[in-house]
Amino acid sequence: MADPVPMNRVGSVVFDTRDFERTYRFWQAVLGYAPLDPPDGQWVILHDPAGRGPNVSVNGDPDATPRRNLLHLDLYSDDPDADVARALELGARPHRPRNADEDFTVLEDPGGNLFCVVDARPRAAPPP
Repeated sequence: MADPVPMNRVGSVVFDTRDFERTYRFWQAVLGYAPLDPPDGQWVILHDPAGRGPNVSVNGDPDATPRRNLLHLDLYSDDPDADVARALELGARPHRPRNADEDFTVLEDPGGNLFCVVDARPRAAPPP
């Protein structure tokens, strides 16, 4: 039996936010994405110019309330300390302290959405 053809694919991950301008500019800078079209009021689709990743869309919503995310982005990094520092400089906020046994740092974007910077460096094999 042939593998089934998927009916859908992820086209965009959408963030709702009260702070449209700061949130969309934040994700544009963090990911190096560009607007597919100029922002239309309180909506923009950001795309990966290299075509490697899915779109990230930002929806300005005055009724958006910060709460625990049911969906978040994991940003894989080969230099997590530098990338966390860069995200903080661009407007992210720490969400909670990193635990010693974790390979990720949880941050909040300017709209209060959570995301993680994950250490994606190759792991050394444990000693025999």
